[in-house]
Amino acid sequence: CCQCGVPIPPNPANMCVGCLRAQVDITEGIPKQGTLHFCKQCERYLQPPGTWIQCTLESRELLALCLKKIKASLSKVRLIDAGFIWTEPHSKRLKLKLTVQKEVINGAVLQQVFVVEYIVQSQMCEDCHRIEAKDFWKAVVQVRQKTLHKKTFYYLEQLILKHRLHQNTLRIKEIHDGLDFYYSSKQQAQKMVDFLQCTVPSRSKSSQRLISHDIHSNVYNYKSTFSVEIVPICKDNVVCLSPKLAQSLGNMSQICVCIRVTSTIHLIDPSTLQIAEIDGNTYWRHPFNSLFHPKQLEEFIIVDINRVQEKKKGAGAGARSNKHTLAEAWVQKTSELNTDHQYFCCTHLGHILNPGDLVLGFDLANCNLNDEFANKMNPHNIPDVVLIKKSYDRTKRQRRRNWKLKELERDREGTDTDDERQYQDFLEDLEEDEAIRKNVNIYRNADIPVESDTDDDGPPRISLAEMLEDLHISQDATGGEGANMMT
Repeated sequence: CCQCGVPIPPNPANMCVGCLRAQVDITEGIPKQGTLHFCKQCERYLQPPGTWIQCTLESRELLALCLKKIKASLSKVRLIDAGFIWTEPHSKRLKLKLTVQKEVINGAVLQQVFVVEYIVQSQMCEDCHRIEAKDFWKAVVQVRQKTLHKKTFYYLEQLILKHRLHQNTLRIKEIHDGLDFYYSSKQQAQKMVDFLQCTVPSRSKSSQRLISHDIHSNVYNYKSTFSVEIVPICKDNVVCLSPKLAQSLGNMSQICVCIRVTSTIHLIDPSTLQIAEIDGNTYWRHPFNSLFHPKQLEEFIIVDINRVQEKKKGAGAGARSNKHTLAEAWVQKTSELNTDHQYFCCTHLGHILNPGDLVLGFDLANCNLNDEFANKMNPHNIPDVVLIKKSYDRTKRQRRRNWKLKELERDREGTDTDDERQYQDFLEDLEEDEAIRKNVNIYRNADIPVESDTDDDGPPRISLAEMLEDLHISQDATGGEGANMMT
């Protein structure tokens, strides 16, 4: 070695490694410290200038992000190897071990290992900032339904949960006649509107308000509002169709019962079992209203019932329901059991009703119908009583209900006993209607013991095969109460 005189194998610089490193530092100009910005809310790292990416500790993605910070300085040397040095996960420090090579004096290649330390600083990303601000939104979807009952909204809530459409919302606010969904972009709100129009019969309109305008870059800042109105018809409503609409549906009776509301309104004629489906566009062209609200349901007792085997179809009649059985029944109000007053009616519930059963229905004979189509009908064509559904003991049903549903996190104005009663009505509808149940995620309630599903006498129940197991992880799986699942 020309510096210290130590014998060495010959090399172009004629120096030993120690003297060569003392003369030349190939890592000069490469920063040994850096800064990374990390959002604690969504656990993402900032990739300049404005992209936030998800990276786990010691991953390839995080390594690439760290190397990009010193990419310009590494252009003068050749990077051989890079890897992480273990640090405590909560230390807010990341250490990178880099191996580089560079050609130095007289063509000699020198290799050097050094450490770059990154300090992780907390910074809230724009998306989380909007969520925390709660009022910093770009678009809102206002869903409304002009009814006293919230059955459609309970059904809609379960569909949103199943398809995970609530994940992009900044905030969900519940008000007396609907829900408001707040979003950070107009595209996410439009996606929600499209979903609603495919799920429930509805119509929508949009508007936008100018918030600010940059005249230099010609950038406009708008707040968009989407208004979605759901048809004011719910399950178990009695409706009176217009003569023109009833004729176009296969000469149905004008007085019908709504048996289900999905993407269309499903109607059944209780006197002939004829069924029809009305979509949103047809409804808004020929609107009709519900004759009663659910609080007006009265309790009847079946005195006698005769199932009708075959009824002749009328001219141009449409399809009939195979799940219902037509029957003629004599009924009496439970409030009039001390009298001899009985009512005759045709019903679509012949498959579940027997003499002595209690059934809920509407009394059309003793009520004042305030409907433009019903008032013009021939009184002989209006039935005295329309039976809606069989009545069961509610407390017994609640006690035996071994399943549950998930709910959206939302801001409520306040719940009352009427909301709880309506929610119980919705749960009973799920037990009675298999078609609606297919669109809802039902979870088994482990707190209630499992009973036999073969109880024919009691109310309809949901079988275990239709339930999902609800997964609960109380803390992170790497520690705390969730740690035992790792062993």
